[in-house]
Amino acid sequence: MTGTRRVLVVTAVPPERDAVVLSAGAAPEPLPLLDHLVLHRVRPPGRGGNGPGGLLVDTLAAGVGPAAAAAGTSAVLALAPGAYEVVISAGIAGGFAPAVAVGGTVVASAIVAADLGGQTAEGFTDVAQMGVGVVAHRPPPGLARALAEAAGAVLAPVLTVSTVTGTAPRAEELAGRHAGAAAEAMEGFGVATAAALFGVPALEVRTVSNAVGPRDRAAWRIPEALRALTDAFAAIWPVLDGRQVMDVREARDVPDVRDDDSGRNRGGRVP
Repeated sequence: MTGTRRVLVVTAVPPERDAVVLSAGAAPEPLPLLDHLVLHRVRPPGRGGNGPGGLLVDTLAAGVGPAAAAAGTSAVLALAPGAYEVVISAGIAGGFAPAVAVGGTVVASAIVAADLGGQTAEGFTDVAQMGVGVVAHRPPPGLARALAEAAGAVLAPVLTVSTVTGTAPRAEELAGRHAGAAAEAMEGFGVATAAALFGVPALEVRTVSNAVGPRDRAAWRIPEALRALTDAFAAIWPVLDGRQVMDVREARDVPDVRDDDSGRNRGGRVP
């Protein structure tokens, strides 16, 4: 597998993981790790569409919320130090109108912890304003832009929340504090925080199943959003199979650890 590039895609739940796997057009290889953590490995088609390309993609349904996402991502990266070129948080999300419509796709220009901080009578103060943490991770801009162009996606901030928005005032408050935000989900900041700890670039890709605001289940379009997720990743794989990922590694000074001709696994306990 000379020249193989490894990508880790982290979702919250199995249907999202399966939608990503489906984009590769091949049955996944399950790789049990710890307790309930199971990687599903696929090889997407090459840039010409004929046979496998240079990517080896491990997908993980880590659980709902930033804590589960960070823990699952950290576990995989610790078991395979230096193995992955990039980590992608993926799944369905709520979309902020009019930035993105239901059924649309968003690639994060920033991965933002929208409710990490304190609420006072004067309003919300995030931990960065408090001077005790960070509230945003920024994906490599060139790579994020290339993915958005390939997938026909909106390139905009994606908010990570621990409590899904269910009212119009809350939606307005978030949109007011985070100008230009296009989507709200629950895992991106956790994935990106874990990736940063291990020095791996992080991205986030979301497809919109519902509008952020009052929870009208009759208006949700989850199957459509999952199909859009499959389509988005089918468009993204050729970009990740190109030079952009290596360019990111060189820019971030992340070691390039790959499988060599001897077949030895140099990535820890993840084969």
